[in-house]
Amino acid sequence: MSKQWDNDIPIYIQLYQQVIRRILDGNITEGEALPSVRTVAAEYQLNPVTISKAYQMLQDEQIVEKQRGLGLFVKAGVQELILARERSHFLEKEWPVVLEQIARLKLSAEQLLSAQKEGK
Repeated sequence: MSKQWDNDIPIYIQLYQQVIRRILDGNITEGEALPSVRTVAAEYQLNPVTISKAYQMLQDEQIVEKQRGLGLFVKAGVQELILARERSHFLEKEWPVVLEQIARLKLSAEQLLSAQKEGK
C-alpha cells in the first residue's frame, strides 16, 4: 500500500481503492487474509477508525468476509466481479473522455500504437 496520500480524497477511500487494485493485480489473492486494522494503522501511522471504514466498505460490497477470530478474507470469485465492474466503469466514464482527447489532438491509431510501443 502507498504511503503517499492524495489530500483531495479521504484516506479510507484511498485504502479501499488500493485493496481493489491489489486484488485486480493479483497481489492479494482470493482466500487471502487482509492485514489487521492494527497492523495497517501502525504501519502507516493512521487512525484505526480510518482503516476500519475502508474494510467496512469492502465487507459491504461483499469483497471480503469476516471469519470470527481470524480476520477478513478475500472472497472467492471477487477478482472477476471487480474486473467486470472496473471495466464497465472505465468504458462508461473514463473511455469517452480519452476518446474526446484523442479526437481533439487528432491522433491516429498508428500514432497511439507507436507511442505505446515506444513507452511514451
